[in-house]
Amino acid sequence: MPAEKTEAPAAREWKCARCDRALVPKKTVFKYLERSFTHEVLCCPSCGRVFIPQELAEGRMAEVEHMLEDK
Repeated sequence: MPAEKTEAPAAREWKCARCDRALVPKKTVFKYLERSFTHEVLCCPSCGRVFIPQELAEGRMAEVEHMLEDK
């Protein structure tokens, strides 16, 4: 999901590029090769699209992908 960072006075927050609403944390189920795992990611409360940060995609998700493909 395209998202943009905005500067708030005290902290940064992510906003949905489609809806222009602040993203909120949500526990989300990810499925791959008939397996699933849950992880809390930022989600748009309006359209429901999730934002997957680079660290998660290259870290935890890549680990799970490699584990499942090796089986």
